[in-house]
Amino acid sequence: MTFGARMLKTGLAVTLALYVVSWLNLSSPVIAAVASIFAMQPTIYRSWRYLLDQLQTNTLGAVLAMLGGMLFSNEPIAVGLVCILVIMICLKLNMAETIGITLVTVVSVMEASGQWEFALNRFALSLIGIVSAFVINVLVMPPKPKVQYLNQIQETFHQLSLLLRTAVSDEMKEAVFRSEKRKLEDKINSLNDKFKLMEEDQKKLKTPKFSDSRQLVVYKQMLKALRKGYGVLDAVEQHYFQAVVRTPEMNREFDQQLEKLIKFHEHIMLKFDDKLKPNNREAEEFERENDEFLRRMLDRYASERVGVLRLSIVSAEMYEYGHQLERLNRLADHRHTAGDS
Repeated sequence: MTFGARMLKTGLAVTLALYVVSWLNLSSPVIAAVASIFAMQPTIYRSWRYLLDQLQTNTLGAVLAMLGGMLFSNEPIAVGLVCILVIMICLKLNMAETIGITLVTVVSVMEASGQWEFALNRFALSLIGIVSAFVINVLVMPPKPKVQYLNQIQETFHQLSLLLRTAVSDEMKEAVFRSEKRKLEDKINSLNDKFKLMEEDQKKLKTPKFSDSRQLVVYKQMLKALRKGYGVLDAVEQHYFQAVVRTPEMNREFDQQLEKLIKFHEHIMLKFDDKLKPNNREAEEFERENDEFLRRMLDRYASERVGVLRLSIVSAEMYEYGHQLERLNRLADHRHTAGDS
């Protein structure tokens, strides 16, 4: 586990909430601390949206809890019924993320059996925690999903490169290969989540510029290329070594094609880092070799027919990976000629 900005900001939000409660001389500061922990979000938009949603659901929850306390006192069954009602309302309003803190408010308010002064105190504590988390998230190391995304793209690519280069040669220990492949899958899933956050930030927090929308297209294609690379790894593991018709020559041919794929991917990433110039000749040659590889494999499968179905699956995955790299390369070259940063 690595120490990250969100861990630090959560601690700062708890500290700020406790200090504010102390300055206002309010009781039960733990409610504010718990609220600040729940309210820390991965992006500025999420923090703002969470703040607005919590204002609505906490107000509603506090009102229902106060009414329930006045009618039924603080009987356990009454507290449970009000909690169920609040959960149903939050789900109906599509505000499931707010349920946790809202229920803390409900339970703490019903503890007062309908006393509005006590209820107001508990409601204020929850809001102090939520606002503290929002302020810290905005002012202290504000989230930069694009920077985090690009850094993780590079890390994920390096791991994919290592696995693809050793996939067919079978140099890596099987247990290590599977462990690294699982880590790679987790990283790609994490990248998918980060892409959704960037897309959400761009579309809902501000009016996107054309250049920002074009960047999203690039980031999406980067992710798609990595997914296709992972698809090749999966096909090799599931089908390649189970094919009985493999020969040393065929192993060498698949290994060389994988090397070409990962080398081209590497060159594309260097273009995005402004370390390589556009190279139309390399792109054309890669596209021709990618087509020739699949055509060659299909001709071989047509002549042999028996025991080649698994190899045809691997060949198709490798071709599709190459096709997605060609698309990514065109985006990289266009970015260079358009002068995008």
